[in-house]
Amino acid sequence: MSKLKLKHASGNSMSISAPATNPDSDLELKLPSTVGASGQVLRNSSIPGTLEFGPPTNTARNLIINGAMQIAQRGTSLAATSQSSSFSTVDRWKLLWNHLGVNGIETQGDVGSSDAPYDLGFRKYHRIALASAGTASANSYIEYDYGIEAQDIATSTWDYTSASSYITLSFWFRPSTNQTFYATLRTKDGSTEYGYTFSFTATANNTWTKVTHSIPGNANLQFDNDNGPGLYLYIIPFMGTTYSGSSSLNSYRTWDGNVYCPDMATTWLTAGASTFDITGVQLEVGATATDFEHRSYTEELARCQRYYWQTPANNVLYSRQYNSGNRMITIMHPQEMRVKPDDTITCTAGSMTTWSQSGNISENNRYWQGYDGFAYDSGSVTQLSSAKFDAEL
Repeated sequence: MSKLKLKHASGNSMSISAPATNPDSDLELKLPSTVGASGQVLRNSSIPGTLEFGPPTNTARNLIINGAMQIAQRGTSLAATSQSSSFSTVDRWKLLWNHLGVNGIETQGDVGSSDAPYDLGFRKYHRIALASAGTASANSYIEYDYGIEAQDIATSTWDYTSASSYITLSFWFRPSTNQTFYATLRTKDGSTEYGYTFSFTATANNTWTKVTHSIPGNANLQFDNDNGPGLYLYIIPFMGTTYSGSSSLNSYRTWDGNVYCPDMATTWLTAGASTFDITGVQLEVGATATDFEHRSYTEELARCQRYYWQTPANNVLYSRQYNSGNRMITIMHPQEMRVKPDDTITCTAGSMTTWSQSGNISENNRYWQGYDGFAYDSGSVTQLSSAKFDAEL
């Protein structure tokens, strides 16, 4: 067996050995043309036989929270003629649709044991289904929306202003009827927003297919180190011509809110009771997609609760006396929320008002306080039965 020996000036050496058996043909291993940044390691790239520098493969590499679609605090299904602004089922994923001519049904579904993603550890998917064949109008749309905080991109180690530095998006999807679909990334910081769109197709109808696409940086990109929106991901089953048009693929363009993607075929939308499922969404630094980073249910739930949480069903809280004329309830958020959340408070008896005093709002990203107007000897009771807190992007 041939060896390449590198000898240190002090005398000890390190050897690189040829394969133990004769390969079928000559093998070539290409090194990167530049030196990696601090903290990066040498690893395989998406090109066979070519190495690249990038962050080590470890936990916390997936910039997407709930990419396996396992958390659904708000519920597991919604049927409506339109859903144009709200989160409804799977946490962190806003599934929007309108002007389809039929009801859309959004669900968190179960991956079957015979489905390809099952053996990779996936048990849930996020589905949009049509009650029957849809009608394609200019203002029709169906889109999965996901927002990432700017600071998570800024500190990700992605050199986003360099065209030779990449992030890689990968996900599984299953359309009932195949055609060309699109995914678009949209930046939010800086004086100009930018969009980047690529196309993808399935291997066949009703077949789970893994999509992988690497996105380069660009000198014009900006991501601030704050908790505001930095990057949006849109996965698009259908977009009418009001929101589509002439759009470059695999390159950056100045963002136009009327052009999310190129004009789309209506094959999937009009085929019948169509379905479109996604799971296993991962966005990571580097030009190569690694295995999906599975996180425990507990860890994923905690990450989701930075953006939304609600008190358990049938959980009744009673107010405590604060002073002679008011009683108060304090709720600690399970996680520090992204910003001071919007609250929806439901009481089965009495009512609560978010408390403020001398301009200092007690409701913040760590806890909420509310008060009623009852004196300690009034004999009245305030029962808080439900509290929902929303700090989504």
